[in-house]
Amino acid sequence: MSDAVAHAIRELVLANRILAREDVIDDFGHVSLRHPERPDRYFLSRSRSPVAVTADDIMEFELDGTPVAQNGRRMYSERALHSAIFMARPDVMSVIHHHARSVIPFTVVRSLQLKPIFHMGSVMGAEVPLWDSQPEFGDTNMLIDDLPRGHSLARALGGNRSVMLRGHGACNVGASLRAAVFTAVYMKHNAEMVLASLPHGAPEYLTPGEVEKTAAMLLSDMPLARAWDYWITRAGFGGV
Repeated sequence: MSDAVAHAIRELVLANRILAREDVIDDFGHVSLRHPERPDRYFLSRSRSPVAVTADDIMEFELDGTPVAQNGRRMYSERALHSAIFMARPDVMSVIHHHARSVIPFTVVRSLQLKPIFHMGSVMGAEVPLWDSQPEFGDTNMLIDDLPRGHSLARALGGNRSVMLRGHGACNVGASLRAAVFTAVYMKHNAEMVLASLPHGAPEYLTPGEVEKTAAMLLSDMPLARAWDYWITRAGFGGV
């Protein structure tokens, strides 16, 4: 194992723990990372609650979701979601799927708009598309557990950093693992703030220009490193 791969696996373990600690990912969410030396492969934990993921749980997959070495381990059924997005988006290094409870109302109440309401929320994008499996696939188990559904979701995501799944949750992507984690955390916080504002009146959202300029600043190296250090330190994950 090269130093780059060892570092990537450690960061992926930390991402699982951080997202669980920040109450973004629950017991059924997951986060992946494109292989730093093989862009045609990615890393994803075996099927396990993210808060408990260790380096030994990390598995390597081909882009179509085929495990490189399964060794009897159970796999996430929704790895097709990660596969399809990595296939469609060569610029994406990390994919996160979560069920943040504050986001769910925006997936089922069409009059609710999930748009950036404060500067940190800019990272999720000025508009967050909604993917609905029903028109294309009818009644399903609501999971993205095959590539046709994965490809459909990837098309809905398009070139954006975030996409919502009706009655299910959301996905966030990033040009780095830390950028994807930052986006997922602040998508959750932004959704909470929109819901808290609505009883008092119509929110004033950030303008598209404000979103673009603020997100570019926040997703640069220094803010990402500062946020990462904060999450690790307050959660006591430095020794993972």
